[in-house]
Order: sequence, then C-alpha cells, then structure tokens
Amino acid sequence: MSDLKIAVVLGSTRPGRNGKAVADWVVDRSGARAGVDYELIDLADYPLPHLDEAFPPAMGQYQGEHTKAWAARIAEFDGYIFVTPEYNHSTSGVLKNAIDYLYDEWNNKAAAFVSYGSLGGARAIEHLRGVASELQVAHVRQQLSFSLVTDFENFSVFKPAEHHDAAATTLFEQLESWARALKTVRA
Repeated sequence: MSDLKIAVVLGSTRPGRNGKAVADWVVDRSGARAGVDYELIDLADYPLPHLDEAFPPAMGQYQGEHTKAWAARIAEFDGYIFVTPEYNHSTSGVLKNAIDYLYDEWNNKAAAFVSYGSLGGARAIEHLRGVASELQVAHVRQQLSFSLVTDFENFSVFKPAEHHDAAATTLFEQLESWARALKTVRA
C-alpha cells in the first residue's frame, strides 16, 4: 500500500504536443518507487474554460461542476509534478488556468517541475515557482529541463539524454520527502 499519491500534471493540450511523451517518461521512471503512486493527469481530459468562477478560489465556493470535479481530483494528491512547455518565456495558458481554478486543494503540498522547450523550458519553471509559492505549495530545487534541440529528434520525437535519469531520481527523492513531511502538516 502506498502512503503517497503524486500527480504528474501534463500542462499542454496542443495537437501533436511533445509533452505527452515527456509526461509518460516521468511516469515510467517513477514506476519502481516504493511507497508512492504516480499518476498522469492530462489537462486534455479536464477541459476547463477560462476561469469562470464568481468567487476567488481562496473562498472555496466553487459553483461550476467542472470546477468541483477538478477540485475533487486535485485534492486526492499529496504532491505534483508539473510538466510544462515553454511558450513565450512562460508556462502554457492551459496549465496556468488549471492551477488558478483552485486554492485550498494545492495548499501545504509539494511540487516539482519538468519542462521542455528551445532552452529547456527553464523560464516556464521560474514562473511556476512564483505561482506555487503563492498557493502555499513547497517546490523542490531539482528540476528537469529537456531541450527541443538535444532531447528530441527532429524537434518532435522524445529521446532524452541519459544524464536525465539521475536528475529524475533526485527529483523524485526530494519531492517524496517534502510530500511526506507536508502530509503531517495537513493532518
């Protein structure tokens, strides 16, 4: 029985997206981890309109059925790995929107970031770190950044360099440690 549940949130819904292969790689690498279940959450399966709630998420007065379903799904997890492309020096609009829908469901949980883009997507992660802090999400130092030039064949077939395996192990270890600690805060 696993004591932790971690969502791997795929933050792109574009046709032909590279993110699905990256998210699948993360889930695959997490498969042998003891005491924790990693599960892919694909934002394509949660078609949220632009934030349409009348009250700020911090009030917890969700009106829309789509918001209630999203909140229930996210509340299940102890931590998150956000897989994000870099668009215009930031994260994707669909990921930012999905995050903005909720508040309490994110609080006192842990997060890690995986990005991809022409420069590895590092700028998208920097933006997400600020957002996570505002939502009281503890984010770990280790991140994974995949270059469209060196980790993708023809900019579309994901073939990550071997050095990413060790970085992924460190990311998992840091995330699981913080997720376990924060679980006691929420108890």
